[in-house]
Amino acid sequence: MRRDDLCITVPNFFRCPISLDVMKSPVSLCTGVTYDRTSIQRWLDSGNNTCPATMQVLQTKEFVPNRNLQRIIQIWSDSVARRQHDAELAANSVVLPSHDQVKVLVKQLDNNSFSALTKIVRFARESEENREFLARMDGFLNAVFDFMRNAESDIKLIEQVVHILDLMLSKISEKKPLMESNCLSTILVILQRGSSDSQIQSVQLLESLAVDGESKLKIAEKEGLLLELVKSLSKEKDPRLIEASLSCLISIAMPKRVKAKLIQSRTIPELKILLSEPNMTTSIIEKSLKLLETLSSCKEGRVEIWHDTILLQAIVQKVLKASSKATEHAVTILWIVCYLFRDEKALEAVVSGNGMTKILLLIQSNCSPAVRQMSADLLKIFGVNSKPCLSSYDTKTTHIMPF
Repeated sequence: MRRDDLCITVPNFFRCPISLDVMKSPVSLCTGVTYDRTSIQRWLDSGNNTCPATMQVLQTKEFVPNRNLQRIIQIWSDSVARRQHDAELAANSVVLPSHDQVKVLVKQLDNNSFSALTKIVRFARESEENREFLARMDGFLNAVFDFMRNAESDIKLIEQVVHILDLMLSKISEKKPLMESNCLSTILVILQRGSSDSQIQSVQLLESLAVDGESKLKIAEKEGLLLELVKSLSKEKDPRLIEASLSCLISIAMPKRVKAKLIQSRTIPELKILLSEPNMTTSIIEKSLKLLETLSSCKEGRVEIWHDTILLQAIVQKVLKASSKATEHAVTILWIVCYLFRDEKALEAVVSGNGMTKILLLIQSNCSPAVRQMSADLLKIFGVNSKPCLSSYDTKTTHIMPF
């Protein structure tokens, strides 16, 4: 199949009513009709005061981003890109190369052969046995590393390199050569310009490199990399990318210097947005709270949490809501800021967010001993004796999540 043979049907509601092109930045007018930002801005700047589709007179010329539609269009675009990519691979290699042919293809990587790399990717994707063969081949990874250094800013080449490294990840026992190659720069380019799929692969690759304190610091100190990882937490991003980025940030966040850099990169405000979103997945909630718990262990993180009432109340809301793991992370954060360091503003925020009731319910649930002890400590801070309260507290109308 040639790439031109692909039949791609664009859903009508992805198209801007003005330009008829797929919308890049969909925004909605007060009439409820959605347009691409550039097209509707040009219409309004021309002096028009009506909705182009309905011709209704606009009560206001302000518009709001249609985030849900933008996310759906991005998922669709990535799916189309994958189909085109697979079609290219099929065109370049209808028949899988033999082992001897693969050895020749690896040598061709010295000449920056994109065709050779795509055929190797296809070979690696086919089976675990093929990946084992590549891992045992002398000089294969070095050839890929050299190719990566020479790829520079060609996003198509870089995405293929990250793809092959992602496929081979479990076969790479020694990660140090990757850190010494151009890998961090390659990942940075992918996060800035790559597709969602290649961004997810690059973040997974990055997490695998964070094997010790030295590598974690090196990742954090790569200019621009930490900032792009934090940007990947934006609620408009692919949920798979958000989850992968959270896992990566958790894995590198233990060194104190990394925590400080994460806080400077405005990680906590992004976590607040994720925790305040009503439709986030349980896994994203758990990992957001886990990262927040890690950041609360340093002074800068605690101060930022203390001064954010909305964030504290969002944390309280996750107790007994998402999962036992989420509850444990949430209680630990509250215990750190309210019990260990006893900040008055934090205490007030927890009380106003119905925190005492949640904690009383939590002690009655089948929670872990550690969570029960932290909950009892919190009740002491609030001046509540847990035992009398528990015996008199009416829980008949309240659902307690089983743990």
